[in-house]
Amino acid sequence: MASQIVSAVGVMVVGVFVCALYYWLSDKILQVIFPTPQDDVQRASRNLNRRAVVRPWLFLGPALILLGIYLVYPVVATLILSFYDRSGTVFVGLANYRWALSDAGFRQSIFNNFLWLLVVPAACTFLGLVIAVLTDRIWWGNIAKSLVFMPMAISFVGASVIWKFIYEYRGAGQTQIGLLNAIVQFFGGDPQVWIALPFWNNFFLMVILIWIQTGFAMVILSAALRGIPEETIEAAVIDGANGWQIFWKIMVPQIWATIAVVWTTITILVLKVFDIVLTMTNGQWDTMVLANLMFDWMFRGGGDSGRSAVIALVIMAAVTPIMIWNIRQANRETGGH
Repeated sequence: MASQIVSAVGVMVVGVFVCALYYWLSDKILQVIFPTPQDDVQRASRNLNRRAVVRPWLFLGPALILLGIYLVYPVVATLILSFYDRSGTVFVGLANYRWALSDAGFRQSIFNNFLWLLVVPAACTFLGLVIAVLTDRIWWGNIAKSLVFMPMAISFVGASVIWKFIYEYRGAGQTQIGLLNAIVQFFGGDPQVWIALPFWNNFFLMVILIWIQTGFAMVILSAALRGIPEETIEAAVIDGANGWQIFWKIMVPQIWATIAVVWTTITILVLKVFDIVLTMTNGQWDTMVLANLMFDWMFRGGGDSGRSAVIALVIMAAVTPIMIWNIRQANRETGGH
């Protein structure tokens, strides 16, 4: 553990030093290529303008190259791969796309992803907003917010393991160690294999992501609420508005843009959900989602790179419009800067 920490710190220090050295050397090279002689004002002015044009591209160059290697190239390669067979050597045209349209497993994954999209972003945003409002004006609000935010520090796999113990099932006559089954049994009910119940098991898996992401929504929305002018709330109170009316008609409209950004950010995360399903059910009992289906076709049963590429493109096609909208919304809020 100590050696890993030392290595991580060493990598960060070296990385920062290399970046700083690159920027310093780049600027020095620009000064050599485009000098600014004091005896030639016109040339100095022209070279300063040239530096201003070249410098951003020079500084952004490494990032653009890395984006090209790790983002643009994989997208193009995946698109090409989707037109080939399982081995990636025989061109099959649109056969993989036709398979996707007719495959029951693919349709089940689309349906499950749709359920996740309906429930998780709405639940996270609503709960985050409610908690932000309720804890904003009480002395122990920061403690409550810290507890709600704490699951954000846990990995999806770690959170899934925690909730696996909550949903744990033991056979009839055995002591139920799962919290949910213990509660059900205490009130006279029958223990259930919760994550194996068709359709409803999807919602039990969604609870895990809601538990993790509600803290994120709460923090962002809490900051937005603090930006609401006190005068508008005071005016509503003077006019006789109750708490419910102040919340829905005063607060929510003023932070609607932030609510939308939080909603879409969690939506993007939901479209890529993978770890929770893999850890809890491995896609069994009709819980498969697109990311897990892609993983199965790519790495299991001999692999099929063509079909997995099609599923990857479907996920990308679903995520891209939301990301573009999010970026435009952020630019609109910052005035395009």
